[in-house]
Amino acid sequence: MTSEPAAASTVVPDDGRVYRFVVDPHHCFVCGELNRRGLRLPIYASAGRAWADLTLGRDFVGWTDIAHGGILAALLDEVMGWALFEHDCWGVTAEMTVRYVRPVDPGRPIHVEGEVLEVSRRLFRTAGRITDAQGTLLASAEARYVAAPEARRAELKAQYRFRLEPVEGVSPA
Repeated sequence: MTSEPAAASTVVPDDGRVYRFVVDPHHCFVCGELNRRGLRLPIYASAGRAWADLTLGRDFVGWTDIAHGGILAALLDEVMGWALFEHDCWGVTAEMTVRYVRPVDPGRPIHVEGEVLEVSRRLFRTAGRITDAQGTLLASAEARYVAAPEARRAELKAQYRFRLEPVEGVSPA
């Protein structure tokens, strides 16, 4: 089933629906389709939040039988960064703090979610969390992102051909 983009804007509509962020193939480690070693993770958004659901395999462990903290940090950075689109922002991470609460076992389904907490001119403060299927907190993060200037944002939108696609059968997380 194919669907048309929701709107020409990159702002996620606040209409209660779930959207998938779609960009042309690229090499991002977390969401890029062209990165053979990456996660190729689809990112969803609704009502001011961005999220992904996944299960990490053994290729992403640090110590035996627990996911590498750097991978978890990358996941948190990714969903918090995608949450910026609620504000039509293309930003870069300026600072991020991660709190690891419980180990994440490979083969264990996880939910990674991000949201924007505060906006001031070009600076955005975000929060993210990783939970398991029961809602147990596994890791959390806060970050600050700096928005790209308008000209750079327009350039990135054209380069990646960013669009939102409504998704059926996925409930807001």
